[in-house]
Amino acid sequence: MPEFVVPAESRNESGKNVSRRLRSRGMIPGVVYAAGKDAVAVAVSPLAIGAILKSASGENTLFDLELAGQRRKVILKEFQREPLRGKLLHADFYEVALDKALQVKVHIELSGTPVGVKVQGGIVDFVTRELEVVCLPADIPEKITVDISHLELNKHLRVSELKLGDKVKVLAEPEVVIVHVVVPRAEAEPTAEAAPVEGAAAEAGAAEPEVIKKGKAETEGAAEEKPEKGGGKAEKKEKK
Repeated sequence: MPEFVVPAESRNESGKNVSRRLRSRGMIPGVVYAAGKDAVAVAVSPLAIGAILKSASGENTLFDLELAGQRRKVILKEFQREPLRGKLLHADFYEVALDKALQVKVHIELSGTPVGVKVQGGIVDFVTRELEVVCLPADIPEKITVDISHLELNKHLRVSELKLGDKVKVLAEPEVVIVHVVVPRAEAEPTAEAAPVEGAAAEAGAAEPEVIKKGKAETEGAAEEKPEKGGGKAEKKEKK
C-alpha cells in the first residue's frame, strides 16, 4: 500500500469568501479533529485528497497530514463534493492513535459466479454492501471480499460466515444477510388467470374476482466549515 503525505496550511479565517479564494488557487478548506485537542482549520489540495479516495483503501486510507513541519497521522472523517461536477469542496480529518481502535465502514466486494446463477437460473441479490467494523488503524481492511461461487438457488450468506480474523470485529448482528441467490422476480410473481366472461360469471353466481397483490418496488439505498453528514464520508469514531 502506498504511503500518502498531504501538505496542509493552517488558516485563521473562514466563510464563503475565504473558501472561494482558496479554491481559486487550487486549495480547499478543511478541519483536523482529534480527541482531547482543539480543532484546527487547514487548507489542502483537492488533488491530493482525490488521489487518496481513488486508492485501494479509499476513504479508509491512513495517511500523514503535514502541517507546520510536523506530521499527524489522520484518516478522512468527512468530505463534500460539488453536486453537478463532483469536485471536492471541503475535507475534514480525524487524527488517530495507532494503538487505539477505530470504528469504520468497509465496503464488501463479491467474488465468483454462484452455482444458483450459472446452473439454476437465479440472480444475485446483494443486500448488505458495507459493514461497520472495529479495529486498530493499521488493521483496517481495504475491502471485505466474499466468495459466493458456492451459493445455490434460494441460499444465502450471512455475517456469521465471514472469516476476518481476530484483528477485525464486525459490529453487525451474525444473522444479517449479505447476499443471496433468488428466483428472478418475473418468475416468482403469480400470473393472473383469465377473467370469466359475463355469461359464465352469471351462471356461477357472479363470484367475486380474485385480487392479486403486488409488492412495492425496492429502492436502493453547503456549509463551508462543517459539511452535512451524508455528503461524503460517514464519521469515524475512535473507540475508547
